[in-house]
Amino acid sequence: MTSSCEKELSDYNGLPEEERGADDDNLPSFTVEGFWGERLDKVLASLMPDVSRARLQKLIEEGSVEVNGEVVQKVRQKVSEGDEISLLEEPHLDESLAFTPEEDVDFEVKYEDDTIIVVNKPAGLVVHPGAGNPGGTLLNGLLWRYPELKDVPRAGIVHRLDRDTTGLMVVARTLAAQTNLVRQLQERSVKREYWAITLGSAAPDFIVDTPIGRDPKSRIRFKCFPGSTGVRAKPARTRARCVGWSSVDGLPVSWVACRLDTGRTHQIRVHLTSEDLPLIGDQLYRGRAPGLTVKIENLLEFHRQALHASRLGLIHPATGEYMEWFVPPEEDMICLMEDLGFGPWNVPVTVFENERL
Repeated sequence: MTSSCEKELSDYNGLPEEERGADDDNLPSFTVEGFWGERLDKVLASLMPDVSRARLQKLIEEGSVEVNGEVVQKVRQKVSEGDEISLLEEPHLDESLAFTPEEDVDFEVKYEDDTIIVVNKPAGLVVHPGAGNPGGTLLNGLLWRYPELKDVPRAGIVHRLDRDTTGLMVVARTLAAQTNLVRQLQERSVKREYWAITLGSAAPDFIVDTPIGRDPKSRIRFKCFPGSTGVRAKPARTRARCVGWSSVDGLPVSWVACRLDTGRTHQIRVHLTSEDLPLIGDQLYRGRAPGLTVKIENLLEFHRQALHASRLGLIHPATGEYMEWFVPPEEDMICLMEDLGFGPWNVPVTVFENERL
């Protein structure tokens, strides 16, 4: 029988994707060679020996595997030579493999006590080992600095950020703290604020309340599906407020602060792009005028998505006290903001007045 504690931790994989994070730019795909009429799950298990067959079967049943561009949900589906298999979700390594070895990975710790660690994640750092990133991740670095985390599922990680998104994350140092934080994420009592620098002129205040799902034309992109929910689209809601406006080469640029009422993969990037506000430097979401987006990116010499998790607020799992942290962006984004005349970037700008973060 599964205990309530184990049930809470197993719900990590049921959290909205933005809470777990996702590195969708590196999702595996394969061309079948040397297999004739074999079951899909057996072929995938041979191609991905570091991922358990049970995990691969679950991915198939959940509709996260495509064969020749069509979603397949039967593990006994036969595949043939030359078939193209694509995964629509990151297939995490088995924990027994993923949680070793420890590695000395560079990241800043903003706060720590016996219960939690608050990390300032740098750009380019993947949070959790996966089939495309077996090492050099934040998880490996956490195990290096805090060996006791080997006794906590997923080394205490309860939510993640995309590879090139910077900013604050909380990590649990105990099983009880992790269970508590997972519950807070599910109940939306963990609050996070993001800064985005976008092309376009943002409205002073706006809400994007549009379902998000995978783009059927691309296995690594997501898109809005207005008025639709289902297998490919889930409800998603982002609150946004413009902090400042500027321009580059005569084109408007905005500094937008965002709060998530839901958490979907790439939610801020997709929602802002749907409002004609693509993030500067975003290599995946270029907006309706990709030529202009690339032009501004090159003029500003900024080539990753300009997105930063600037503030984090939560109820401390042990004390019950509300705590909040702020970190400014990394140097490259600071230079970007200074070039655009945005500031102050080094103080926690209060853009959602009368709200505790």
